[in-house]
Amino acid sequence: MSRWEELTGGTSGEDYAARFAALEGSGKDMHGEAGLCAKLVPAGARVLDAGCGTGRVMIRLAELGYDCVGVDLDASMLAVARRQAPELPWIQADLATFDPAELQAGAGFDLVVAAGNIFPLLASGTEAAVVSRLAGVLRPGGFMVAGFGLDEAHLPVPPTITLPEFDAYCAEARLTLVDRFATWDGDPYEGGGYAVSVHRAQRG
Repeated sequence: MSRWEELTGGTSGEDYAARFAALEGSGKDMHGEAGLCAKLVPAGARVLDAGCGTGRVMIRLAELGYDCVGVDLDASMLAVARRQAPELPWIQADLATFDPAELQAGAGFDLVVAAGNIFPLLASGTEAAVVSRLAGVLRPGGFMVAGFGLDEAHLPVPPTITLPEFDAYCAEARLTLVDRFATWDGDPYEGGGYAVSVHRAQRG
């Protein structure tokens, strides 16, 4: 069982969506993740939203002209996503064990985005497997961008993965670190409890 399932019981979709709707209603920009993705790959690129949740990031990317697929294990989150954007492909699967064919991987994705503390909320011991699976659906030269908390102030669970560990998993999967930010808006990372890491799949 993932830490997310332990935390929520797999029934948090409506509450999660309501929380973000309230933030957006207060005037907060809720599209930093999509904005960073748009700087990495051009409109029309294929994007996998890994741990897509209720679809907030992917729906915005689709509006910007990206060819998106969303995957999540939480049926309650996917139910919200499907209701909000029934025309988009939402797939229920485990990031550690999915078959690329399930995700319509085809010739691969130009970018994989993992927002929302995906890696600290995985089932313990599956982090390397998830990085490997996600790297495996990237086209050569494609990007994986992942943002997650590194301390208790930025996580709903005790921290479980460090940046050196994450970078090591990425290196094993032939992903090279090309940038790291403190926020999805691109603020420089100078240490601290949250990081957005951009890795690139090696060519050839």
